[in-house]
Amino acid sequence: MKKEKDTQVNEETQEVERFNVIFRIQHVIMFTTFLLLAFTGWGLKYAELKDVSSWWIRIWGGPKTAGIIHRTAGITMLLDFLFHVVYVGYLLLTGKMKIRKETTVIPLPKDVVDVIHNFLYFIGIAKTKPKFGRFSYAQKFDYWAVFWGMFIIGLSGLCLAFPVQASAFMPEWTTGWIWQLIAVMHSDEALLAIVFILFWHFYNEHLKPEVFPMSWVWLTGRISLKEMKHKHPLEYELMMKEKRE
Repeated sequence: MKKEKDTQVNEETQEVERFNVIFRIQHVIMFTTFLLLAFTGWGLKYAELKDVSSWWIRIWGGPKTAGIIHRTAGITMLLDFLFHVVYVGYLLLTGKMKIRKETTVIPLPKDVVDVIHNFLYFIGIAKTKPKFGRFSYAQKFDYWAVFWGMFIIGLSGLCLAFPVQASAFMPEWTTGWIWQLIAVMHSDEALLAIVFILFWHFYNEHLKPEVFPMSWVWLTGRISLKEMKHKHPLEYELMMKEKRE
């Protein structure tokens, strides 16, 4: 009994690194620029609400200053994203990161099974929750959604920020409608991203009862063995197996 109690205490106090400092800095840059883009772009999205949008834009220094902040944040976010892709590639090529089914963020057939299993658990048919690895299907969706968003928002944003340069790549027959399409793509995809972050990412990672008011992993990069065992049991089992070997 005492041994089991000591093991439980040890798992609660002992921590493992989930994200290194480079990943954490990337995340801070990403969400900081995201918030700046959301705040400065809000007045443009709802420009027809003249009193509200004018008041909001004035908070950011007026249209010119808000535009500079918006474009600077957008370019910084794109550079941060590109650095992340290069950094992950470096980790894979040097063997510092390995692709294993228990730890990879790549979607696998098991994730589809986990979605069904979790749904059955929520409605009371399945008696146990699915066992996740380092990343659940929800976290993988969260991660890869950024790639889609970067492609749509980033590409359209660059076109709007540098229209003269972008027009050189556009066929002449598109000039009557392409800019309206790009503006709608940028605006609506940005709104989708804001809603997604607020209602999906924030809840799943910070506002659930067990972590409310916030998970500290994004700052410390570490979680306890107890939390890993509970939330990422397949990764925990792999780590214990490797320790025994």
